[in-house]
Amino acid sequence: MTSSDRPLRADARRNRDAVIDAAGELFAQHGDAVQMDEIAARAGLGVGTLYRHFADKQALIAAIIGRRFAAMTALARSADQAEDPWTAFEQLLYGYLESARTDAAFCLALLGPEKPDWNEIAAEKAEFSAVTEQIVRRAVEAGHLREDFSSDDFILITRGAMATMTGAGDWRRYVQLTLEGIRR
Repeated sequence: MTSSDRPLRADARRNRDAVIDAAGELFAQHGDAVQMDEIAARAGLGVGTLYRHFADKQALIAAIIGRRFAAMTALARSADQAEDPWTAFEQLLYGYLESARTDAAFCLALLGPEKPDWNEIAAEKAEFSAVTEQIVRRAVEAGHLREDFSSDDFILITRGAMATMTGAGDWRRYVQLTLEGIRR
């Protein structure tokens, strides 16, 4: 076991969580222009402590996405329990978007100019993707979705909807129109 594989001490875990929470708040308020020292100050920590947990802004963005993917995976597993494949698909899609709607930092992390380091959250992303692929496959096989629809298309739809969540954007209308185009 390497030092990076060991669980964090309770105080280190609290510090890491405080940094992620502070970054989420600041990204939601000010976008991606937020500096690492501002995040450390909001978390009530020194910059050195922040950098012990996150080498750069991309690593911090990856942690924000990783945290959300863990919650999304639980949501996907719950949706996958629905007997009807279309119900499972809609529960996943709307649940994902409802969760993203209230998490400006997650939306910014996925849609903003700073690209996350996906290597940092490969396990979380793979777990979510596996359940999503299963739900999509069930909906396609049941004849509810176009035959060429894939889990990559699920991501396109969610990102498109997330882009309409600002200002007067009507993400629900966007999703409704999109579903009418992909449903068989």
